[in-house]
Amino acid sequence: MISRDKAPTAQETFMQMAQAAGLRGRLLVTLGILFLIRMGIHIPIPGINREQFAQAISGNNQVLSFLDIFSGGGLSALGVFALGILPYINASIIIQLLTAAIPSLENLQKNEGEAGRRKISQISRYVSLGWAIIQSTFLAQFWLNNDKFALHPGPLFVAQTAIALVAGSMFVMWASELITERGVGNGASLLIFVNIVATLPKALGDTISFVETGSRETVGRVVVLLLLFLATIVGIVFVQEGMRRIPIISARRQVGRRVLAEQRSFLPLRLNQGGVMPIIFAAAILSLPLLAQQFIKNPEYSKIVSTYLVPGGSGSWAYAIIYLVSIVFFSYFYSSLIVNPVDVAQNLKKMGSSIPGIRPGRATSEYIERVLNRLTFLGAIFLGLIAIIPTAVETALKVPTFRGLGATSLLILVGVAIDTSKQIQTYVISQRYEGMVKQ
Repeated sequence: MISRDKAPTAQETFMQMAQAAGLRGRLLVTLGILFLIRMGIHIPIPGINREQFAQAISGNNQVLSFLDIFSGGGLSALGVFALGILPYINASIIIQLLTAAIPSLENLQKNEGEAGRRKISQISRYVSLGWAIIQSTFLAQFWLNNDKFALHPGPLFVAQTAIALVAGSMFVMWASELITERGVGNGASLLIFVNIVATLPKALGDTISFVETGSRETVGRVVVLLLLFLATIVGIVFVQEGMRRIPIISARRQVGRRVLAEQRSFLPLRLNQGGVMPIIFAAAILSLPLLAQQFIKNPEYSKIVSTYLVPGGSGSWAYAIIYLVSIVFFSYFYSSLIVNPVDVAQNLKKMGSSIPGIRPGRATSEYIERVLNRLTFLGAIFLGLIAIIPTAVETALKVPTFRGLGATSLLILVGVAIDTSKQIQTYVISQRYEGMVKQ
């Protein structure tokens, strides 16, 4: 017998994944789409000299190497999925910022229910299409400007390259939504997760070669960095699982002739409401100046970007500050979207529930907002420090093999893994309750 109040064990989870048709089908859909996307990355774009571009990627071009991490090697492979999910992520940032600023979009999100959310999703797709057209055109023009990259320079090269990249990006966007709807986990997050995992074998291989060709001091530096990465993973888990439980008391109710005594429960507020999305959005925002550097032929602009907006540059302190501020901003932004203190206070009042020592209504909403702001600040600062410190230590230890694959990637990997495992556990619990109903 399995207690309905206990979290599912690993054995029960794997049994349900193998036996439950619904969960098994969702897992197969997710794995199949992810495999298809990985195969599509290696479908080549015609008309480009891959050998010359691969040399530019593998060299000291930090901008291209950094962007290649988030495309899962699609940029260096020059595949039709080179843009990947980035246009959709950037479009989501734009729409969510506009939702907070435009009342009509805010009304669609909050008051129109499922129909409003579908409308916002449709608008996000159109914005993603426009953004993909802009990015693909700039990328094709960049390849055209470098004669050693384009095999047949001309306007036709720009047009066909842009069309191939836009089509690939739209397919990836559709695949991510299909995973979210019919698979397990958030599609966009899982695609970024797989892209980062795909770069791990190369990073580990380069590290092994770096250790073999170095001295004992080199081995010590690599061991220190790996231990720091392990400590970072532990810290990420604590941040993702951290929660503040606000006690709630429900008033006495009479159901028929029975009088139900007051019930005690709690309102869970996570330390990091936005999960991994603030990190993804901050990284996507910081990648825009790096991408623009390839097309803006201005030495001063290139110098500023290479110095202050690239991890590991001479002005890495500026990059760290900008990155930290971006994480804090998107943490507060996501927190405001996920939890609305006014709505929570109104719902508690309608249910006849209250927080001990706090009056219902406005006082409750102000109390929840105050607690939420403190939690968000602590979570954002801790996430920012986790993202910055390993990169700084990596630069100080002079271990270049993990360049671009630092704490940001670890945050995304651990965060997405935790969120996906929780969703799988939710399906397992739902299967458990269905079994109880049948019995």
